[in-house]
This record gives sequence, C-alpha cells and structure tokens, in this order.
Amino acid sequence: MTTLLNIAIVGDRDDTIAAHRATPLALANAASALDVDLAFDWLASDAIRDADRLASYDAFWVAPGSPYRSLDGVLRAIGHARTTGRPFLGTCGGFQHAVLEFARHVLDWPDAMHAESDPGVGRPVIAALECALVEARGSVALAPGSRIAKAYGALAAPTIYRCRYGLNPEFRAALTAGPLRGTAEDEHGDLHAIELDGHPFFVATLWQPERAALAGERVPLAEALVTAARAA
Repeated sequence: MTTLLNIAIVGDRDDTIAAHRATPLALANAASALDVDLAFDWLASDAIRDADRLASYDAFWVAPGSPYRSLDGVLRAIGHARTTGRPFLGTCGGFQHAVLEFARHVLDWPDAMHAESDPGVGRPVIAALECALVEARGSVALAPGSRIAKAYGALAAPTIYRCRYGLNPEFRAALTAGPLRGTAEDEHGDLHAIELDGHPFFVATLWQPERAALAGERVPLAEALVTAARAA
C-alpha cells in the first residue's frame, strides 16, 4: 500500500509573496521526482494553538513571510518538529525563528527576541542585517558532510534572498556550541544556514531555495525534506 505523506507549510499564506507561490510547486516537483504520494496544507500561524493541531503531519516547512500573525504558533510548530523528530525545513523567516526557538527552549534564554517583532528589548538573537538582502542573489559555501551539501551534491549553493534580518553575530558562538551547527556561510563568513545534530532532518536557510521552482529548476532541499519524511 502506498503511503500518503502529509506536509504542513507553516505560514500566513499570501500569494503576492514569491516564496509562497513557489513552495507548493517545489513540493509537487519533489514528489514527482521521487515518485511519492504527497499532500500539503497551509497552516496559518494563528491556527497553531496546541500540539494536537500538529500531530497529523509527517514533516514541516516553515515558510517566509515574517512577522507572522502568531509568533507563538510558529515557535510551537518548530519546537514540535524538533522534539518529535519530524523532518523540518525553515526558509528565510523559518530560519530566523528556528534560531529563536532553539535559543529560548534549548539554551533556556527566555529573553531571546527577534528584533523585527520585539525591537529594542531582550536578547536580540535575530537582528537587522548590516546590508538588507532584498532580491539579492549570490552563493554560499556549504559545510562538508552537511545535509545541505548532500542535498545539493556540492560544496556551494546558489542563493536568492528577500530578508532584512539574520543571526546576530554576537550570539553565534553560544548558539552553535552544541548540537545546532552553522552549515553555510556567505563570502563575508556570515552564517546563512543551520542544522541540528541528532535529528533526522532539521535544516534552515536564510535564503529562499524554493524560488528556484518558479524558474522550472529543481529544489534540492524540498527533495531532501520529502525524502526524510518518507524515511521517518
């Protein structure tokens, strides 16, 4: 019997956002390439009030589009994926909030904040970038042996961004001293992706890899997420 995989796209859907148009296409293309039966639901941040709302999903993709209507809802979804071993991919805002969730609930920094949502208060683990990356394109160097490098089959990956916030370098050493690892850097050495050791698949990127689907290209990380969900 063929198993139907059910993936939650966590975010407040807005089809004026290119990444939101791209994500379903990236998943559909991945399912076709891997010959997997897959369904997905958009799961609005303010609909995630408890873990019961998350229990039916095999994997989670936290999409761009922050600030989300419910910060708590997004953190609840990320924490659920992290603690239950469900495959997780976060892109752009998903990267930022994966860092925030880890800081609050693993490092026990209850004052960890996202400067976009809570400017000027607490410990700003996510801060404004010195140079905003709005429709910026480039590439990042990938850590050898990382899940991202395996997905791309290379030690570099092309990038496209639409973000103004990223990891505050002041907290990088503390955040990545344990199981959370930095696995992609830009040409300046700034961290643009993370992975969680000891988890079947927990990956987040500051760039928006899904947007390759809009150009008819493969999205290796979408395929990696679907592969991990199938193996779980």
